[in-house]
Amino acid sequence: MTIRLLSLVVPAYKQEKTITRDITNIDKALSSLNIKHEIIVVVDGFTDNTYKNAKKIKSENIIVTGYKNNKGKGFAIKRGVEIANGDIIGFIDAGMDLDPHAVSLMLDIMDWNEADIVIGSKLHPDSKINYPISRKILSWGYRMLIRSLFDLNIRDTQVGLKLFKRKAAKDVFSKIIVKAFAYDVEVLAVAKLLGYEKIYEAPIKLRFKQGGITSSNFWKIVFWMIWDTLAVFYRMNILNYYKK
Repeated sequence: MTIRLLSLVVPAYKQEKTITRDITNIDKALSSLNIKHEIIVVVDGFTDNTYKNAKKIKSENIIVTGYKNNKGKGFAIKRGVEIANGDIIGFIDAGMDLDPHAVSLMLDIMDWNEADIVIGSKLHPDSKINYPISRKILSWGYRMLIRSLFDLNIRDTQVGLKLFKRKAAKDVFSKIIVKAFAYDVEVLAVAKLLGYEKIYEAPIKLRFKQGGITSSNFWKIVFWMIWDTLAVFYRMNILNYYKK
């Protein structure tokens, strides 16, 4: 597989203290691949100095864009995919919880299997993760819900590191609606619906740095994850929205 350009979208929200370091590290990791790349930083709301600090990074590989009001990670990723120029288009969470060097193996997996999509997975046997118990419980419960609603042969839908062939990315993200909690599931369910069924999981290195989910927001997050997920199911199976 010949890759002329790799595009990696990085959604960022309230990360003024770390954004410069994080994007620089991602740029270094991609530079080691000897593939031309672009990093599209989408600042999800001008609520602090994240945008200003990201613009300070001097690299021809980095594009910084954003908008005034916070709209959610899913919205930010969709915006980045819309302007991406790569043969391979993906996204990675800012914050460096995820090691960007995993992209190298993901590209190999895509090449070996002629995959449409390769996703990072906490449940891959070769993954190395450091993850709080509250997140593990939430992830397990959510996986059970996904299995009951969608016919996805995927063990872990939620990792914020995914790569797509260009056509798959453009086709799928043109139909995405969810702005926040269930965008990963929507992306993968829509991909399968559109015929992009060659989806492979890849190992990751994950070190969660932001602490566990607090008791004050745990049930709020659970509620909105379930709500958004059921909305995807409703649009897909009742309204047939994604087939239009």
